[in-house]
Parts: sequence; structure tokens; C-alpha cells
Amino acid sequence: MLQTAKDAALKTAPERTVPDPVFDPVPDPDGGSWPPAREAWTAAILLMLAYTLAFVDRQALALLVQPIKEDLGASDTAMSLLYGLSFTLFYVIVGIPVAWLADRSNRRNIIVVSIFVWSLATAACGMTRSYGGLFAARVAVGTGEGGLSPAAHSILADYFPKNRLALAMGVYNMGVYLGGAGALILGGLIAGAVPPSSEIAIPVLGTMKGWHIIFLALGIPGALLSLAMLFVREPVRRGGVPKLAEPAGHENPGRKGSASVAQLFGQLSAHGRAYFGIIVGFALMIFVGNGTGAWIPAFLERSYGMSISQIGASYGWMVFFCGTSGALCGGFAGSWLQKRGVVNGNLLAAVIGFTALIPLTIGFPLMPTAGLALAGVGGMNFFAGFNFGGGLATLQSLTPNRMRAQVSVIYMLAINLVGSTLGPTSVALVTDMVFADPSRLGLSISIVCAVASPLALAALLFGMSGLPRRERAA
Repeated sequence: MLQTAKDAALKTAPERTVPDPVFDPVPDPDGGSWPPAREAWTAAILLMLAYTLAFVDRQALALLVQPIKEDLGASDTAMSLLYGLSFTLFYVIVGIPVAWLADRSNRRNIIVVSIFVWSLATAACGMTRSYGGLFAARVAVGTGEGGLSPAAHSILADYFPKNRLALAMGVYNMGVYLGGAGALILGGLIAGAVPPSSEIAIPVLGTMKGWHIIFLALGIPGALLSLAMLFVREPVRRGGVPKLAEPAGHENPGRKGSASVAQLFGQLSAHGRAYFGIIVGFALMIFVGNGTGAWIPAFLERSYGMSISQIGASYGWMVFFCGTSGALCGGFAGSWLQKRGVVNGNLLAAVIGFTALIPLTIGFPLMPTAGLALAGVGGMNFFAGFNFGGGLATLQSLTPNRMRAQVSVIYMLAINLVGSTLGPTSVALVTDMVFADPSRLGLSISIVCAVASPLALAALLFGMSGLPRRERAA
């Protein structure tokens, strides 16, 4: 009788103790409670700032292509390799071993070292005097940044419960748009004060070009942020699976709970439809985003006669306001749907964003005026940002703890190789090979998006249909 009463009390306890406000602490299903809200959101904001700096450092080269090209005597092809291959290839390669390490050791420390390494490498770009030296420095930037997102995704999943993880991921991914906008806006302001082609005498360092000084200046904030990250506590790992434990009497404290490569592939195979659909869907979304983003300035110039300064101001602020608000609103939407028991609530928010992107990405290049085109670009940035929180939260919730960083690096590998490498090239190929007319760039963008945007939504829906029952419940 007493045991029956006790069981009944345990069954009803969660309904009485689960709080309603979004930011209040909730019970941890693995035992204990989640970290305090202030601690969790401090970590999320610092990680967002790190992601912001990563994108500023990553995109700074785009603003300085012409003066660097003239200074080093490089060709357009060489500059494209400096911008893309040197960064992306080594970024995704280093992410694999670092993700393996992040699933087995202190993720906070990995993030601290990553920020410091890429900041030092960015400053090193300002010390180079040859193409080979700059290429090597860019490789080091990608090497450092490759350690951030896999560890950040995993650490956030241990700071926030499932019904708030989408919001936290949305906040983190605001860094994409804050960094992209910052590279356009702040980079232009710095270049105005220190012309990239000018020569300035610096004590100890000697005579330097303006673009050297810009890279040196960009390395300072990251070094300071790496110190601030030391105040973030490594959270207790949650969401482990019993089958990963060592046999009784053979526990190894240093490796307890670590997932082997065979177990990782077993997890991916068991939920292959879900992983494939979500990762491919987001890779195609990034394909569209990078394919359009790389060519929007040229499109606005060729189609509407806008000047570079007009494009930098209007497009930069559009990315800032629309992208960041979209990432935040999408995170709130996923958390709100998940908390209220909506089936696949986190991923449903991303489905809404993917659906809205289809007419926006196809339509904005066809607008008769620059104002309407920019309005479409703003909507595209809003709904692209809207998608990240729910999609990444679903991947993390689906994955056992000791595999999360490794699954994250598979995701990063896909979106970088498919999106960052192939997206901009596909638009250029249509313009050059199909139309052979630079003035028809807008139509090329529209055609590429008409193919890729619906495929992205189809892949995401395919992934949603493969989610297991435990993920379908709120």
C-alpha cells in the first residue's frame, strides 16, 4: 500500500514541479537540476560573441580582396582559393578530430584554445608579405574556427533542456548574422579611416599596408574573449545512454561513457532517415544562402546601378537586423512549440522557415526595383536565421551525449562543403555557361534557388518523418 502511494506521488510530481516560465530552471531527467538560468545564458551569449568574431574574421578577406590582390600580384583564381579552399577545407578537416576530443574531454577548454588560435592566426594575416604566407595564415584561421561549433553545440545541449535548447541555439546562431553584418559595416568604417592600400609606419613592425593593420586589429577582440570564456563552467554531461557504459568491474574514469566509432555509426544508421534529411536539408539551405549571399552585391550593382557604398550600408544593415531577429524569433518559436507539446515542435519551426524561403529566394532577384529586391533579401535573411535554432536543437536532442560533437562536425562538414564551396560556384556557372551574360546574374540566382530551395524543404520533411517516438513527443 505504501509503495503504491509512493509510486503515485512520483508519477504526479513532474506535473506539479515543471515550471511554466521559459527561463526558470526545470528538473533534469538524468537526476538533479539544470544549471541556473543566469549561468546558462551567460554561456550562450559568450558563445554567440565567439561565433560573431569567427564570422568577422572569416569574412574580412572579402572586403580586402582587391588591395591584397594588387599588393601580392595574385590572380582572381588564386584569391578565390585563398578565400574558399584554404579556409573551408582545413576548417572541416580539423573539426573531425577536435569533435572526437570534445566528446571525451573538457569542451570549454577546447573553445578557449580555438578562439585564441584563430585570433592569433587572424593577426598573423597582418604580418604576411607573400601569398604563401597569407595562405598558411588563413589555413590556421580555419583550423582554429573548426573547433568552435562542435564543442559549442554539445555544451549548449548540457546547459539547456530540450524545450529551451532551440532558443539557445537561435541565440548562438545570431553570430552568423552579427559577424556577417559586422564584416560589411565595421570593415567599411575601418577601411575608411585606414585605406587598405595606404602605407603606415608602425614602431617595431616597420612600414605596413592598411590591410595589414586591419587584420592585426581584428585579432585583439578574440584574444580578450578567449580569456572571458574561462569564466564559463564545463557543465555536467546529460543524455547519455546506458549501453555506452563500461562493463561492471571494468570502469575507466577517463573514458566512461565515451562512444566508439562503431557506436557512432550505429546511432547514425539507426536513425539514418532523420540524420540524413536534417543535415542534407540544412546543407541545401546554406547552399542557397551562400550562393545568393556571395552574389547579392554584384547583383544589386548590375541590376539597379547601386554603388559599393550604397550596397555596403543597405545590405549590411539588412543582414544585421533581419538575420539576428530571425535567429532569435526562430529559437523562441521552436521552444514555444516544444514546450506546449506540439509534435516535432523544434523542427516544425524550421519547416515554417524553409517553406517561406522558397518564394523569397526565387522572387527577390526578379523584382523591378532595388527597394523591392532588398525587401526580399531582408525576408530571406530573416527566415534563414529562423531555421537554425530548431534544427540544431533537434540534432542535439536526437543524439546521445558522447556523440554530439561528432554529429555536429558531420553537420558542419556537409554545410561547408555543399554550401560554402558549391553554392557561389553554381550561380557563377549558370551565368557564364548558360547565359554568357553578366547582366543576367539575377535570373541565374533565381534558377539555382528554384531548384535548391524546394529540395531543401523536401529533405527536411523526409528527416522529420524519420524521427523516433521519443523525439516526436514534447
